[in-house]
Amino acid sequence: MIYSMTGYGRAEATLKDKTFLIEVKSLNGKQFDMRLNMPSLLKPYEVEIRNKLNEELFRGSVECNISIKSNGASKPVSVNKELAKSYYQPIIELANELGIEKDNILSTLLKMPDVVSSSNEVLTEDEWKFVLALLQQAIQHLITHRKEEGKSIEKDLLEKIVAIEAQQAIVEKFEPNRRDKIKEGLVKLLEQHVGADKYDNNRLEQELIYYIEKIDISEERVRLKNHCTYFKTIMNESDPCKGKKLSFVLQEIGREINTTGSKANDVDIQKAVILMKDELEKAKEQILNVL
Repeated sequence: MIYSMTGYGRAEATLKDKTFLIEVKSLNGKQFDMRLNMPSLLKPYEVEIRNKLNEELFRGSVECNISIKSNGASKPVSVNKELAKSYYQPIIELANELGIEKDNILSTLLKMPDVVSSSNEVLTEDEWKFVLALLQQAIQHLITHRKEEGKSIEKDLLEKIVAIEAQQAIVEKFEPNRRDKIKEGLVKLLEQHVGADKYDNNRLEQELIYYIEKIDISEERVRLKNHCTYFKTIMNESDPCKGKKLSFVLQEIGREINTTGSKANDVDIQKAVILMKDELEKAKEQILNVL
């Protein structure tokens, strides 16, 4: 099973007077890179949230947005009584000196700096557990999305590998004729430039064997076949994070295709090599999306 690196997950729920919304998005990326946006209320849990996302999502450029909305309830406040008392006497004295009414003295005191302040709201243990469960839901939705996209990627990659194997079969078909063509070509050149009766057949056979050994592609064909088989084996592995491994195998497939092309010296085989390279490039583009 193959998983895509692209995905989206969302989870929203209410606990008492708070509504929590979590959105997680992921795009292609060589490593795990995360951007986390959340209210200060969750700052004490930032490391746990980051670790959770890293453990579950493995790779990709991930963005996680968490919001908390209070449903009509006001934020708790605190009154610094001692500070208010210290303001009280000077304000009374000033009011007496200026002849100002003292009816609104409480309102005045409450407006003085730091007399009234918002309490530092903290997340309760139950609320944190609720957020953690909600985060897991959002992550699971994203993983499901990745899995669905992975199915189409897997189908496409398999088609590319099968196409490469089909062209490899064509190479095998033309391989025996290639040797005969090489011999015929060399004999023709010798007859044109040296003469039909002026070269040593035994020496020609020795040189021909040496030359054919240099351009022999049987090892490349075997390795290419093995790499394609291994690629399909990896795709069937249970490990969800296999994009890098598959990418390495594609590099090896490319190496064998290139070597085959450089040794081929045959029009029909070169055509097959070009088609294999085309399928390989398409596979490399797709592998960038694999987790």
